[in-house]
Amino acid sequence: MSARPDPAVDAGVRRHLMGVAYRLLGSVSEAEDAVQEGLARWYALSAEGREAIGNRAAWLTTAVSRVCLDVLKSARVKRESYVGPWLPEPVPDAAVLGLSPDPLDAVAAEETLSMAVLVLLERLTAPQRVAFVLHDVFGFSFAEISEVMGRSAGACRELASQARRRVRTEGRARVTRGELARSVAAFKVAWETGDVAGLVEQLEATAVATVDGGGRVSAAREPIVGAEAIARFFAGVRERQPDLVVREMLVNGTPGLVALDAAGAVLATVSVEVAEHGIRALWVVRNPDKLGAWRDVSVSRVRGLSGGGFGV
Repeated sequence: MSARPDPAVDAGVRRHLMGVAYRLLGSVSEAEDAVQEGLARWYALSAEGREAIGNRAAWLTTAVSRVCLDVLKSARVKRESYVGPWLPEPVPDAAVLGLSPDPLDAVAAEETLSMAVLVLLERLTAPQRVAFVLHDVFGFSFAEISEVMGRSAGACRELASQARRRVRTEGRARVTRGELARSVAAFKVAWETGDVAGLVEQLEATAVATVDGGGRVSAAREPIVGAEAIARFFAGVRERQPDLVVREMLVNGTPGLVALDAAGAVLATVSVEVAEHGIRALWVVRNPDKLGAWRDVSVSRVRGLSGGGFGV
């Protein structure tokens, strides 16, 4: 259903709703659908009913979160039939999807947009994810979250606590943005030259690369494990498809790489996680269905280097 314009639901509220939905679902298209459904429920209220609601943003966040919870509960089944590894949908920058400026803490909001965090959130149960995101990211009280979840405030507190413990246990390494950018740049240089030893040097020995092609394009169907295997994979890509252009760019708000064809269309994104001894995880999204937000990204908008493609 298409939502009608409503001056009471301004652009800031819509950005907020999209930010909530994207963090909960990891999919731009699903987040857009959830926001539209939440707005449709708002418009279904009478004018008097809408007027009686004191905090429109809170009401709409609750409605959208309920939609997202239902989507998350069915997502597990969809993931099982997905061809190859499933990764969250990457975004080029906050402005493209209206995820920023965030009305709450900007640093925490940015961190929860990173591919590393979104991948980690995928390992939580649907109730854990909703409780954690609404409380720890958006500052909702557990009484408010209980309205979304249909559970007691105490139960929601425990769900958020379970999620928080898991995030901390499996959590990502803490490195500065500068360190991350330097690792990406060094990986780029080695990739440009096809330097396998140089690539290995940038990777942890037990690093893992995950490629999401969704069965739509050629891609590794299983994670690539180990620095040597990953280095040879990227070097092989460079050798097989030397006509592609690879450039440094923010992916989900953090330094990463994008691969473009000669016309400047983005064919893949690469997100990385850096730990003490180098890059420990790479997430490559090749599925064209997940690159829709990148269609307006042109060569002129990104800083450059040359490189290869991601087919296997």
